[in-house]
Amino acid sequence: MAKSAEVKLAIFGRAGVGKSALVVRFLTKRFIWEYDPTLESTYRHQATIDDEVVTMEILDTAGQEDTIQREGHMRWGEGFVLVYDITDRGSFEEMLPLKNILDEIKKPKNVTLILVGNKADLDHSRQVSTEEGEKLATELACAFYECSACTGEGNITEIFYELCREVRRRRMVQGKTRRRSSTTHVKQAINKMLTKISS
Repeated sequence: MAKSAEVKLAIFGRAGVGKSALVVRFLTKRFIWEYDPTLESTYRHQATIDDEVVTMEILDTAGQEDTIQREGHMRWGEGFVLVYDITDRGSFEEMLPLKNILDEIKKPKNVTLILVGNKADLDHSRQVSTEEGEKLATELACAFYECSACTGEGNITEIFYELCREVRRRRMVQGKTRRRSSTTHVKQAINKMLTKISS
C-alpha cells in the first residue's frame, strides 16, 4: 500500500468558539458537552480523500496560548481552520488580525486556510451575519463555512477535507516551481561555461 500523505492542520480561534467540539464532531460524529477549554490536543486521523489516503494531524489549540506558543503552532501547521462563534462578534473580529499574524509567520508562502462560523444552531443569538462571514472570506481569499458542532449541521467533514485538498494542491505547485527553478540554474551555469569557452 502506498504511503499516505501527511497533512498538518491547526485550529485557531478564541477560547469558547467551539474548536474542540468541531474537531471531535469531525472525528467521532458526536458532540461533547463537557471538556476542558484550556487543553490543547493533537489528533491523528486517516481518511480517504479523492481516492488517496491522507493522515491528518489536527492540532486543536486552546485559544489562550501566549505569543510564543501560538507562533510555534503557526509554524508547525500547513493548513489552518480559523473559527469564530456567530453569536460572538468579538471572536469574529479576531479573525483578520489572526490571519495577519499567520501571513507574517508563513511568508513568503501564502497561507492555506478556511474560515468557519460555528454555532449556526444559535441563529436567534446571531451577532455576525452569513454575508459578513462571506465578505471576510473573500478578503482573506479562502473558503467559508457556517456550521454547528452541536447539531452537526453544515458540512463539517467537508471543511477538513477541503483544507487537506488545498494543502496538497499548494504542495504540488511549490514542488513544481522548485524543480523548475533548479533546472533554470543548471541551464544558466551551462550557458556561462559555454560563453567562456567560445570567447
